[in-house]
Amino acid sequence: MKKLLGLTRYAVVIPSLASILGALLLMARGSVEMVIVIVESIENKLSLKESIVEVLTAVDAILLGTVLLVIGYGLYELFIDAELAVPQWLKVYDLDDLKSKLIGVVVAIISVVFVGVFVDSNRGSDVISYGVGAGALVTGLAIFAFATRKEGKKGKEPKNPS
Repeated sequence: MKKLLGLTRYAVVIPSLASILGALLLMARGSVEMVIVIVESIENKLSLKESIVEVLTAVDAILLGTVLLVIGYGLYELFIDAELAVPQWLKVYDLDDLKSKLIGVVVAIISVVFVGVFVDSNRGSDVISYGVGAGALVTGLAIFAFATRKEGKKGKEPKNPS
């Protein structure tokens, strides 16, 4: 029974690969949209404001792809192979590491979405309501990260300053 339960960790392979494939899809679509915006801007088919909104939308897709990539790699590292060849900053040693990385990317996405609303909005009340909402969400994530962090993790490799 113990061996059977140990093998169930491999069930994470499917969601891990699905997250990575979803990440590649979003990054590819975001990159294609970015190229289209560049071409349309050069051909003067878009105004400056439209270009900014379209670029931010493409960046949003790319950042969301990054979230899925971090989730996919993190799950794989945690459950299957801790020696996965990823950059040091992407190493995941426990669920707290994965949580911290995800919170960082989510904050970046919230920022991009807010800037998109700021640029695209013609009414001050929209900007204020989105800003307050984004600020509340970021504050909540920061409080959550602070409240659930673990002090003095053992077994972690030192951070590489480069």
